[in-house]
Amino acid sequence: MRKRFDRTDGTDSTFRTNDGSNSPHADVSNVDARRLAYGMLLNKGLIRIGLPIPAMAEFTLTEADDPYGFVSKDTANPELSLFRRPLPTVNLKFTSSVMWDGRESPVTLSIREGLSNQTNSANTQHAQGAELTAAQRQGIVDFELSLFASQINVRDSVTSISLGKAASPKTLAEQRFSLGINPPYLAGRSNPAFDNHVFKLFDRWGGRPDRSGSDRRAAISRGQQIFNTRTFVIKGVAGLNDSALFGKPEQLTATCGTCHNTPNVGNSSLPLFMNTGVSDVDRRTGDLPLYTLTSKATGESVQTTDPGRALVTGRWEDIGCFKVPALRGLAARPPYFHNGSRSDIPDVVDFYESRFGLGLNNRERLDLISFLRAL
Repeated sequence: MRKRFDRTDGTDSTFRTNDGSNSPHADVSNVDARRLAYGMLLNKGLIRIGLPIPAMAEFTLTEADDPYGFVSKDTANPELSLFRRPLPTVNLKFTSSVMWDGRESPVTLSIREGLSNQTNSANTQHAQGAELTAAQRQGIVDFELSLFASQINVRDSVTSISLGKAASPKTLAEQRFSLGINPPYLAGRSNPAFDNHVFKLFDRWGGRPDRSGSDRRAAISRGQQIFNTRTFVIKGVAGLNDSALFGKPEQLTATCGTCHNTPNVGNSSLPLFMNTGVSDVDRRTGDLPLYTLTSKATGESVQTTDPGRALVTGRWEDIGCFKVPALRGLAARPPYFHNGSRSDIPDVVDFYESRFGLGLNNRERLDLISFLRAL
């Protein structure tokens, strides 16, 4: 995006105020103004999504702190500015819900129908074009579902290591998938069929000697083992600890694969939406709006930079909930989380360490980072 901006002084078709600027009313009259107007896109790769609060919502907007001066609580049915990273348009065979908040894939529709909705919305809203025909939608979805990507080697300043056939996109394309293929819990009880060894890409490297830390393959394999088996306690996560599917446990002993459970892909194989605290007020950065939402039933208030799934369902308990994204090709797409709030993979690992207490020592932390960089 920065190269496109510099090449065209911010007049490339990507830079439009309907979704690329920090506010739809931003000043784009000259190159310096445009550089400020498209700051979120240029700095974090974030697209502005404008969504209203649903009419049937269990909450109201009682305060809005928008650094770009667009959102106001005093506007009738205000449009909230939500800044989100685009999700990859690859490996969609394994998708359990479309979009970060699932708004294009209600439970009554198949994933293919959800992707069809998304193609049309993208053309009419983001591209500001016409409605697509049924044939055009089908052609786009067929194309999307044929795209697979994965990391095939790991490079540093000295060496390049091939990750082998097991990590290839062809192998990924041939992998079997169905919704709910590997759920850890069913009807509030542990699923005895759940395979917590979600990733098996690097099993063959498990016996390699460490050679005082110089063997990158051994580190990647150890990191995979940590991902698959290291247990920790999850509590206070809406969409999980309050979910009937998990039995509404006050706390839950889990692994990374409890949520990232699709085999060798790492998204949720069920359409689950969870709040791990990424949008909480205490993690807000000054470039994000802050919204105060108040429950109509109880008068309780919560502050968030993005209500997430709640703007689809209108439910109070869905505030701050987002889908569990896939992990393949992770190293190629920083920054991370829906709002680009974590700059690199070590930063992501540190977030989960502070949020859930993974208990990693320094070598384990580096091994887990090595594994995630190899996906």
